[in-house]
Amino acid sequence: MALDPITLEVISQGLISIVREMRATVMRTAKSVAIYEAKDFSCGLFAPDAQVVAQSNDIGSHVVPMPWSVRAAMERLGEGLAPGDVLLMNDPYAGGTHLNDVTVIVPVFRDGRLVFFPAVRAHWPDVGGMVPGSMSGTATEIYQEGVRIPPLKVIEAGRLNASVLELLLANMRVPEERKGDFEAALAACRVAEARIQEMLARYGIATVEEAVRLDLDRSEARMRAAIAALPDGDYHYEDYLETFPGGRFEPLLVPLRLSIAGERMVADFTGAAPQVPVPVNSTLAVTAGSVFIAVKSVLDPALPLNQGSFRTVEVVAPPGTVLNVERPAPAGSHGEVRKRVIAAMVGALSQVAPERVAGDLCRTSFHNLIGGWDPRSRREWVHYEWSAGGNGAFREGDGPSAMATIDWGDLVTVQPSEVLETRYPLLVEESRLRTDSGGAGATRGGLSMQRRIRLRTAEGRYSVLSDGAVVPAFGVLGGRSGLPVASWIERSDGAVEEFPTPGKVGGHLMREGDAVVLRSAGGGGYGDPLLRPPERVAEDVRLGLVSAAAAAEFYGVVLAPDGVPDAAATTTRRAALRAARRPLAARPAPAEGVFARGAVSRRRLCRLHPEDAIARGLAEDLLVEMDTGRAAPLRGWVRCDPRVAPGTLPLDPIGLAILKARPGDAVEVRAVRALPA
Repeated sequence: MALDPITLEVISQGLISIVREMRATVMRTAKSVAIYEAKDFSCGLFAPDAQVVAQSNDIGSHVVPMPWSVRAAMERLGEGLAPGDVLLMNDPYAGGTHLNDVTVIVPVFRDGRLVFFPAVRAHWPDVGGMVPGSMSGTATEIYQEGVRIPPLKVIEAGRLNASVLELLLANMRVPEERKGDFEAALAACRVAEARIQEMLARYGIATVEEAVRLDLDRSEARMRAAIAALPDGDYHYEDYLETFPGGRFEPLLVPLRLSIAGERMVADFTGAAPQVPVPVNSTLAVTAGSVFIAVKSVLDPALPLNQGSFRTVEVVAPPGTVLNVERPAPAGSHGEVRKRVIAAMVGALSQVAPERVAGDLCRTSFHNLIGGWDPRSRREWVHYEWSAGGNGAFREGDGPSAMATIDWGDLVTVQPSEVLETRYPLLVEESRLRTDSGGAGATRGGLSMQRRIRLRTAEGRYSVLSDGAVVPAFGVLGGRSGLPVASWIERSDGAVEEFPTPGKVGGHLMREGDAVVLRSAGGGGYGDPLLRPPERVAEDVRLGLVSAAAAAEFYGVVLAPDGVPDAAATTTRRAALRAARRPLAARPAPAEGVFARGAVSRRRLCRLHPEDAIARGLAEDLLVEMDTGRAAPLRGWVRCDPRVAPGTLPLDPIGLAILKARPGDAVEVRAVRALPA
């Protein structure tokens, strides 16, 4: 049928407006601080075939993977769906993200036909499991992460299955909050159902369905055009997830081959590390959704998101790997895997569209959980904290500091101290930007946030599930790394307790008067820091964003006593820093021996002649960056090898491709480091 453009736009925007009303309903009725205050939830409308039709200012990491959940629900329950049914699920293996993200789905019928699915995915601060908050950095199987809910009818033909809901809530901490969160999601879906019926009554099913089809098709056409504008070819990048078996650091490889051919793109993660009994695994839905988030954000960021944008993008992730986990491995690390996949996409796209990408974002979702039993109020309590990190710098400006990243939508990233202190036995003593945490660059990476939270009850348990404590966010086009993520305990007597497995802690005991200090990660820089205007560096120092020591060490800017750049001293300092880089000549090498292998881990080796390593202050097994300044850097660990010709850097074909280097090109090798904490 023919549909005029005005009607098309009215219906398309009307569907988005329905999602906005769903969001308002959740925020006004939910019981959990993480949902009503921090907005850790998302709403969406889906077609009967599970395609995303409309979303609003929602969290991409919720909405984009949700079609996998809707499809899983349809495969299991689709034939028996009827008006009045409500579905509930959180199973990562059935298209979910992690167990805390609980999804409510309501099928909407018109004239006996299934026409839409409004759905709400919200982070419930606790779903049971081994620690308060459910996300443990030490979980070895999914059963330790909480109650796993396959797609089920919690309401059938309008009647609540009270026994099922009671059973689920009985296995969760603070069940009265969880029940309120369920009712908020259900109310939002009921609002959407009413608005959909109003729209169908006004325009008719055929007109609305045609508007949906055209809206998806035009999104697809825009994305096809954006991909077609990129040069064809295979592009590669490598990143790592962090594990600590036996307390020893072992990185897990996340390799990407990004193939562009005409209007199509294939993101292939073949070769990813096998899944492990550690919370660094996630699902195909998360991996594919992360690819889609990166593609949409880089190539078509301005217009609304729907499934049409992703039809021309294929994702390959072999089952049984950290990127496509299978039972019973833990799957709580969806936020960390998501950011690794986005980072790998940024690394590959920096080789073909460097003007559109930013430095690596803050590397981690930084899930911090504190909870327990408060004898004064005689209540359980669970606080879920994600201290926001820095975003990557981009060509036009510095990365935003302590702000939601592209996969987080409008998530509130600095939770208000007043709310936390009112709801929980906690005192927020400090919330500040961390000086020198943003990666240096011609434009600077965003700064991280540092927060100190003191316990005001007899005891509590602290857990953290994060990544990027060892391998920080990278810069692009010569930009430097951001500060790694970290957390530690300050005991009431002043003693400082650090964790032997940074970023991976489960149920650590805190007593009254102890404080946990949370330092999120900084974003990567963009461009050579020696090209940053000295006046901007001086302004950063004046504002406390960069220290005078970092201004001289990374930017080569020497400040006079009054804080004004000393032009002559700065010119001399920058010339000295450039000379100290002492690049090596790229030399082609076979692929054999490129990676050191462990039981499940692989890490790239940076083979250097011992004299070259000493001259650059690089030691055996040190994490380094190899960089041409043309794209994202290549990370590796130093291996001193006297068989390597002095002044050269052997690189396999993929390593050369990542760096956009040809034999003989100059490659800087530098330590991945930041200023001391």
